Amino acid sequence: MSTQVKQLAKADASKGSRIKQDKETIFFNIIGYTLLTLVSLICLIPFWLIVAGSFTDEMEIISKGFQLFPDTVSFEAYKSLFSTPAQIYRAYGVTIGVTIAGSLLGIFLTSMAGYVLSRKDFAMRNSISFFIYFTTLFSGGLIPWYILMTKNLGLKDSYWALILPPLLSAWNIILMRSFMKSIPESIVESAKIDGAGDFKIYQRLILPLSTPGLATIGLFLALGYWNDWFNANMFITTDSKYPLQFLLYKILSSAAVLQTNNGAYLAANVVPPTETLKMAVAVVATGPIILLYPFVQRYFVKGLTVGAVKG
Repeated sequence: MSTQVKQLAKADASKGSRIKQDKETIFFNIIGYTLLTLVSLICLIPFWLIVAGSFTDEMEIISKGFQLFPDTVSFEAYKSLFSTPAQIYRAYGVTIGVTIAGSLLGIFLTSMAGYVLSRKDFAMRNSISFFIYFTTLFSGGLIPWYILMTKNLGLKDSYWALILPPLLSAWNIILMRSFMKSIPESIVESAKIDGAGDFKIYQRLILPLSTPGLATIGLFLALGYWNDWFNANMFITTDSKYPLQFLLYKILSSAAVLQTNNGAYLAANVVPPTETLKMAVAVVATGPIILLYPFVQRYFVKGLTVGAVKG
């Protein structure tokens, strides 16, 4: 009888601790989800302010400033931005083409470099890794780089001038090397015993196992190509080859010049949409690339952290 009483008491104690633990877990989840929701809202407010500002009347922004919910909805900024829609669509095409071509080529070259530098049987891996790292400390300068691109390589007013400069990054190569070093060496050794060559090992084994790292590098490259306007400013002279970011920069510059030069000749109630145009440009420029992020987000954190800490 005493044994049964002890068992019942033990069961009641475990049930009570489980209920207590469940309450603590529920309380922790409530606090955690509440804080995450607040942080998410704080992060979304600036983007919503940009979107709302792009649909606000210019006079309202001048008189009241930016508001989360504008009193007057206006599409003047988008009408000004898409006054020549063919030019915008062409710039979109250039940016999308350069982003896809540069990202795919960059992923291929970066992953090959990372695979070679992660191989323990490659005798010069440390020396080459040092030279790659050395480029992050010093650079040749803007003028020698411009002379190399235009005089030696002949890339003036060429799409390759938009693709080649951001193609390889020392940080991306080091990140990919660290990721591939976390892949067990036994996999490569087993493939060699079966008669697989280096490129087949890289293609059939290393690349499928490196999906998180490839997605991370691909996101870095895609963001770099999509937001790049400096190379177009340096090398592109034909209007039809302008990427989106540089075209939007030119539109903003033209709007600022229009407001400065023609402000005195306009009617008192006519104000060029300068501030709202800036918001509309931000929406048009960042909207498509934001849609890409959810597809690679699940790989992003893993690609950055795998191989960073080794036991």
